[in-house]
Amino acid sequence: MTRTKTLFAAAFTTILAAGPALADDVGYQVDGKDFTGYFAAADEPKGLVLIVHDWDGLDDYERGRADMLAEMGYDAFALDMYGAGTPTATVDDRKAATGALYKDRERMRKLIAAGLEQARGQSSAEGLVVMGYCFGGAVTLEMARSDMTGEAVGYATFHGGLSTPDGQSWPSEAPPVLVMHGGADTSVPMSAVAKLSEELEAAKVTYTIEVYSGAPHAFTVKGSERYQERADEESWQAFSDFLDERLGD
Repeated sequence: MTRTKTLFAAAFTTILAAGPALADDVGYQVDGKDFTGYFAAADEPKGLVLIVHDWDGLDDYERGRADMLAEMGYDAFALDMYGAGTPTATVDDRKAATGALYKDRERMRKLIAAGLEQARGQSSAEGLVVMGYCFGGAVTLEMARSDMTGEAVGYATFHGGLSTPDGQSWPSEAPPVLVMHGGADTSVPMSAVAKLSEELEAAKVTYTIEVYSGAPHAFTVKGSERYQERADEESWQAFSDFLDERLGD
């Protein structure tokens, strides 16, 4: 077994055996609507990780990742971008939920800010890294391009949306960005990866792009037909190294 697989397997084993020191749902409101995040606390946090869910909404997948991060020594807060009552059962439901936020970037940023406020209220850790999956990756990059960019010391996206909306651009003061992408992703093609790299180069933003051959969109989602073990394990190791670099001593 390779070192990467050993570390990845050990992380899951540790969670099943013990779990984080503290983990629970966190309710909050935005404009009178109920939202539910999830906070997992580390014993002695080295930093805080803000997690943005995929288009399914916040569920056990993000909770599991938060637990993994807590076991690694990071406080983790998974925010809620949809709120109570938002349908996510069907593909059409998910397209509607994400589409509404893609069309209303001001609302998207407001929900990011609300989630960040909750995360800060749960954790005393100073350094922050923001990460997201699929739709959550697009939200992560939205924050990185916004006036909130300096709130974090790094941004990471797993098989996320990469396009920059018309009228937006990358600020030169944005912290380092890590992009983990599947080479066989047909939802977000390699042309989008190339365009993002051109934009980041032009803005002089530090970035790293990892491409995993044969990996489709959503390659980290265990139990799905798109799951690719190698890409999942290698991307998690890349993210772990990124956390160590950005939040380490």
